[in-house]
Amino acid sequence: MAREPASLDLVRVLREHGVQPSAQRLAIAECVLAAVDHPAADTVLARVQERLPLVSRATVYNTLHRFVEAGLLRELSIAEGRTVYDPKLDPHHHFVDLDSGAIHDLPWDALEVRGVEQLSAERLSAYDVRDYQVVLRGRRHARRRAP
Repeated sequence: MAREPASLDLVRVLREHGVQPSAQRLAIAECVLAAVDHPAADTVLARVQERLPLVSRATVYNTLHRFVEAGLLRELSIAEGRTVYDPKLDPHHHFVDLDSGAIHDLPWDALEVRGVEQLSAERLSAYDVRDYQVVLRGRRHARRRAP
């Protein structure tokens, strides 16, 4: 049985990041690397178990951590007490909808953040800023339609 092109790409991507492909890792990668909804580990587990019912919680958690270490995902603690995974590695901000809990990506240039470089300045050398993002919380309105 021939692999689908997407599976071949995932095998290549995993190998390029030093991750040995396996059936479970490919299923997890397929689920999370194309995600747009910032899934939590339990969400990834439920989605993967639809295809591979015997995959364990430990396998999913360990694989997600491995993907983070390999630079394939970002682990985010945006909502209190909830860790989610983001495959979008380029700089961007997030908006958390207070009604639905959904996390939406915002373009990096949608906001202006100033003074970050000053935190690493000599007088405040206690800070070594390596990454930053803005997390906005509010309610997302339905797009208004033109009359």
